[in-house]
Amino acid sequence: MDPSRHRSRRRLPGRLLTFHTGGALLVAVGLLVSGCSSGGRAADASLVAALPESTPSELAPYYGQKLSWRACGVEGFECASMKAPLDYAKPAKGDIKLAVARKQATKKSGRIGSLLVNPGGPGGSAIGYLQSYAALGYPEQVRAHYDMVAVDPRGVARSEPVTCLDGKDMDAYTQTDVTPDDQRETRALRDSFERFADGCEKRSKRILPHVSTVEAARDMDVLRAALGDEKLSYVGASYGTFLGATYAGLYPKRVGRLVLDGAMDPSLSARRMNRDQTAGFETAFQSFAKDCVGRGEECPLGTGGADDAGKRLKSFFGALDRDPLPTGDASGRKLSEALATTGVIAAMYDEGAWPQLRDALAAGIGKKDGAGLLALSDSYYERDDDGEYANLMFANAAVNCLDLPPAFTTPDQVRKALPDFEKASPVFGEGLAWASLNCASWPVKATGEPHRIEARGAAPIVVAGTTRDPATPYRWAEALASQLSSGRLLTYEGDGHTAYGRGSACIDSAINAYLLKGTAPAEGKRCS
Repeated sequence: MDPSRHRSRRRLPGRLLTFHTGGALLVAVGLLVSGCSSGGRAADASLVAALPESTPSELAPYYGQKLSWRACGVEGFECASMKAPLDYAKPAKGDIKLAVARKQATKKSGRIGSLLVNPGGPGGSAIGYLQSYAALGYPEQVRAHYDMVAVDPRGVARSEPVTCLDGKDMDAYTQTDVTPDDQRETRALRDSFERFADGCEKRSKRILPHVSTVEAARDMDVLRAALGDEKLSYVGASYGTFLGATYAGLYPKRVGRLVLDGAMDPSLSARRMNRDQTAGFETAFQSFAKDCVGRGEECPLGTGGADDAGKRLKSFFGALDRDPLPTGDASGRKLSEALATTGVIAAMYDEGAWPQLRDALAAGIGKKDGAGLLALSDSYYERDDDGEYANLMFANAAVNCLDLPPAFTTPDQVRKALPDFEKASPVFGEGLAWASLNCASWPVKATGEPHRIEARGAAPIVVAGTTRDPATPYRWAEALASQLSSGRLLTYEGDGHTAYGRGSACIDSAINAYLLKGTAPAEGKRCS
């Protein structure tokens, strides 16, 4: 598998994403955002209860629907539209249409079934991932025996997407100072979050209360039935692990072969998630810095060691806060501290992006040219050359702010938490703490809370974790594997976000054997 061709992410706290990496990286707005007063794992975290195995009569029409497939996009792909209830509690309120795509198994005689894939986010287009990578880049033997299938979750990309701001307003939003120095700048940051939330409510009011992970997981069961599969087989990366684990908790007896790669811990509060993720990016930066300074004069952050490199980067960010750099951008954007920070974090998802980051930092620090870091930031936000943004960041915030209560609700709460965040990351801590305030202004009250998922009765579920993963720290994989009654932890000792298809033959062969033969990795299996 070519890791440069696929990605996944989970956005930065307040502005963080989690996605399956392998190429470009991303930071998301309000991604891992949950909030408990203690800021840690919820001691009284509820347990996800399985839904009844029988289909309620009011949902029978959805479960009985037949998909009408048509050729679409790249040769060999088929697309269809699926209906799901907008509100599972009140199906009579109407439907939501979800986009589905597939590429059929190349060996009809040896077909195992459907393999649903999701790249993370929340907000990542599963169909885009399928068509650009999964249905072409997954191992040939997997593609031979499975129909590769994707559904864009509700509110995402082709499935009635959440919309919040136009390109011009998003440009302003991404450049907002997230390290406020005084009350004026603090108010400007709050105003920015409020404008974003107001835009989402104005443009997406109908679906905004109905884009939770639980609802998306229930949609996957409707799709399973429409595909004619008795059980669901699935590979989810980053946030996709939360989605897959939620499915297992709701429908444990319908679990087929589930791979959860770059796992999240659903028992954590938003504040704890964001703090852990902040530490994860610091760990990734330390790896990058050690590699950089080891290259001598080639390193734009000096040769004095990783800690010194961090201080130099922090100083560079401070200089940008005072005096942004020119970028040559047609719209006149300059490289602000916020954009530069996003650009650096983007490159932490995959060590394959480190050369690009070194070049971008060299240009910014040495030549006062911010174009390289701006390009990294734009890739993270999915901003195109015409100044328009994909739906990713909008859906990311909508899902995260619905799944968990906000990490912080007031600036004073952020200020009190700053020492903890800055301890987690001297380089990124301050900005990521303030970014965690984004859900405080959300127009829809959170419907989720921290919880444990055991999925008792489920078949073996493979949970993959990378020891120096920046976006989903390794201990999250350990936690999820221990919660799941049939969880089997597979460890990749390395850098970057997620493990499958990123260059480890050991990881790939273990997951391939599980998908093709149902043989889960041995307990405690570790790969490098």
